Amino acid sequence: MIPVSIKRALVLLCAPLLALGMSACANTTDTSAYKGENRAVAQTIANLQSEATAGEAQKICSTLLASAVTTRLSSAHGGCTQALKNQLTQVDTPELTVQEVQQNSATSASAQVKSIHAGKSKVSTLTLVKEAGKWKISGLG
Repeated sequence: MIPVSIKRALVLLCAPLLALGMSACANTTDTSAYKGENRAVAQTIANLQSEATAGEAQKICSTLLASAVTTRLSSAHGGCTQALKNQLTQVDTPELTVQEVQQNSATSASAQVKSIHAGKSKVSTLTLVKEAGKWKISGLG
């Protein structure tokens, strides 16, 4: 049985994947409107979409998620990769659009993303942190 604190962390992490869930026929996220660090942030989200489409849970865990997120999920039943695999099997074909990117500091950013899931449009905020020179997803705010 997974402890409640781990379940909460899993829900907070996987909510973006469900909200931003993609299938092989999903549109790709366009990063051309952004420059510099904002483009790098948008590219991380585009990479999330691409890897989720491909079912690459292990790659998402190892390259796109912040270390704090993967640490929280490491004690979940099966760890980060298994948790994401479970979530990715529940995703249908919504679309994702990065609407706005804001760099809050040299190591913190947020992105407003619009998704369409089950015919309903939803705007969410993804938070990102810069680790080892790369932007990584740290949560859904």
